[in-house]
Amino acid sequence: MPASAETGPIEEGFLQQLGQRVRTMRGLRGMSRKVLARVSGISERYIAQLESGKGNVSIVLLRRVAQALATPLEDILPGSEVPADWAVVRDLMRKASPLQIAQAKEILTGHVGSLSRRPGFAGIALIGLRGAGKSTLGRILAERIGWTFVELNKEIERQNGLSVAEIIALYGQEGFRRMEQAALGQLLARRKPVVLATGGGIVSEPLTFDLILSSFYTVWLKAEPEEHMARVRHQGDLRPMADDRSAMAELRTILASREPLYARASACVDTARLSVKEAAARLIETVTPVLADERVAASATAR
Repeated sequence: MPASAETGPIEEGFLQQLGQRVRTMRGLRGMSRKVLARVSGISERYIAQLESGKGNVSIVLLRRVAQALATPLEDILPGSEVPADWAVVRDLMRKASPLQIAQAKEILTGHVGSLSRRPGFAGIALIGLRGAGKSTLGRILAERIGWTFVELNKEIERQNGLSVAEIIALYGQEGFRRMEQAALGQLLARRKPVVLATGGGIVSEPLTFDLILSSFYTVWLKAEPEEHMARVRHQGDLRPMADDRSAMAELRTILASREPLYARASACVDTARLSVKEAAARLIETVTPVLADERVAASATAR
């Protein structure tokens, strides 16, 4: 329903913020308006009104939008600022046992001496939008340094016997993210450093992305939106933008929504206007000091 003529400045501001949050979350999930409309059962026109701040949405419809985006309703509602890692902490607490919650309370109240050690070094992880070159450059890097190359989406497909598209169709985004987290956990359990190419939307799941950041030296492979689109078209894969007349606009929305999260990577390699050979050389140059430090640390541990 369109906003009422009696809507005041405060309410208008709230609706504008709400629309921006929905648009940002949709971009973070890599969903076009058409896809969100289909999954939520709400018209594309209504979602456009909502995102523009002109739709005075009911709580029931907003709940359907949140479910379609596989995100807690509270993350869509405008409110006070929270720490960057709040989503991670919240999701961990929801899964925690009573003992773990008690231990967390002790830490937060300062009743313990130190935090637990973070996970050990698991290798190099490449993040970024589809078309950034994660698979191509990841394979080159792995061959150069003698490590195993792993494409996380391929690992998910192998473990579940289904393609990514089939998993999403059967279990939705939330089901796919659960399988993604499980596949990453199994990969880390091998305790062998790898070069990991992640899916573009891995940053949308706080716990999984935090595990990537804490376990790997993470590199954001960055390119211009036009290059991303050209590379994806060359691969013959426009998911989730297929048959969408505003594909470039949707890609820009996705990139803008994810950039703050991609920027949390340990390093950024800009592949814009670079050949594969040039981009690979820049990536290798970026990670070489890290690999040298890791070899020194491993040697010291062995002694």
